[in-house]
Amino acid sequence: MSGKLNIFEFSNPAIRTLHVSWIAFFITFVVWFSHAPLLAFIKEAFDLSSQQVKALLILNVALTIPSRIVVGMLVDRFGPRIVFSLLLMSAAFICWGFALATSYEMLALFRFLCGFVGAGFVIGIRLVGEWFPAKQVGIAEGIYGGWGNFGSAAGAMVLPSLALLFGGDDGWRYAIACCGALAFVYSFIFYSAARNTPKGSTYFKPKRSGGLEVTSKKDLYFYLAMNIPMYIALAVLTWKLSPSNLGLLSALATNMLYGILAVLFVIQTSQIWKVNKQHLNEGVADIDKYKFKQVAILNWSYFVTFGSELAVVSMLPLFFMDTFELSAVTAGLLASGFAFMNLAARPGGGWLSDKMGRKKTLSVLIAGLSVGYLVLSQIDSHWFIPLAVIATMCCSFFVQAGEGAVFAMVPLVKRRMTGQVAGMTGAYGNVGGVTYLTVLSFVDASTFFMVIAASATLCFMLVQFLDEPSGHTAEVMPDGSVALIDVA
Repeated sequence: MSGKLNIFEFSNPAIRTLHVSWIAFFITFVVWFSHAPLLAFIKEAFDLSSQQVKALLILNVALTIPSRIVVGMLVDRFGPRIVFSLLLMSAAFICWGFALATSYEMLALFRFLCGFVGAGFVIGIRLVGEWFPAKQVGIAEGIYGGWGNFGSAAGAMVLPSLALLFGGDDGWRYAIACCGALAFVYSFIFYSAARNTPKGSTYFKPKRSGGLEVTSKKDLYFYLAMNIPMYIALAVLTWKLSPSNLGLLSALATNMLYGILAVLFVIQTSQIWKVNKQHLNEGVADIDKYKFKQVAILNWSYFVTFGSELAVVSMLPLFFMDTFELSAVTAGLLASGFAFMNLAARPGGGWLSDKMGRKKTLSVLIAGLSVGYLVLSQIDSHWFIPLAVIATMCCSFFVQAGEGAVFAMVPLVKRRMTGQVAGMTGAYGNVGGVTYLTVLSFVDASTFFMVIAASATLCFMLVQFLDEPSGHTAEVMPDGSVALIDVA
């Protein structure tokens, strides 16, 4: 396969797989964020308070952090074809449950469960990585991520009109139910059209389940430490629902959740130790070794890129409205440009990685987004509005191209564990979103942008410790022979 990728070459099975994959991801994002553009209808139907609406938004992302880790393990173990098909089917029933809700408690439960649907992104990363060689994997993953991620924006544009088209008090229910029907039908289409690997290729699976296999004791301790921020983020989400914040959980329920998180942390730590203890004691062959620092740096890079995107998309309409005294509709339209950049920027970041090198591209893009957020921190009411929008769009390009550059490298770390690496990296993106939104709750918008810029500068320094993928990684075939996979 040449370095050039023609997305209209439908006779090519790899191109067909790419389209089948991004559409599946697109549908999961439509489902995951289906409630957001319909909150006005839902708020009126259930007479919700502003605190209850905020709680729904928090619950929608809470489960995504652990579920991306779990789904990453499942996809490595069972393959993308069956896992994505089952996730789409599950998404349909969760969607229908939300559409049929008769109480706030039911709304909250199904919104919490919907966070699981947000893990669909991880599955396609492994699938696309199987079908494209190293010289094309960046742009292929960028198209998958950028076009699929647009599902949230597409839902925001279509679902309110669909609800009005159905009409009546239950129009929003029918609109959300349609999202479920789409996911249900596509689960069968995906299963029929997708294959885990090209014909004749081997789908490599981890030797053990329950956690990433690392290749040195130093990396094992590093891995255990990298799990801590994810539990801190979940504890922060619990705190946001506690009596000291939104007050939607009792003190007893809050303390029980803290206890559950502590128990889960202990269980996961022991499982990771169990997975790695035996093979580390036996010694790891040189051809099987990889550096966990590669995973950790990609995690923090996605924390800064996707994490800041999640946070900024949430606050930008209100920021424009307050800064320039605009109507909610106008501010929303101006702010939507940030998400629209996904269509071109994320594939662009992947393409640059394929052409310029992974480390150099990621360095340039993270440096660019640091400067971009520093510029946004200077916006005030005296700015010319078109100039503010241009500054926002430029910053958005670096953010989303940076996301593309991160996942241009994820499939090149260790083939048989790509799902788990993608899951952990994706989870860190959500951890970043929680962190930055928590910061925003304590500071003004200008300081918020400056905090992101400062954290991006730190991340830029971390990226300098990345090793550029070169040569081959090795995987053991079922017959015991060694397969070399080109990652240059």
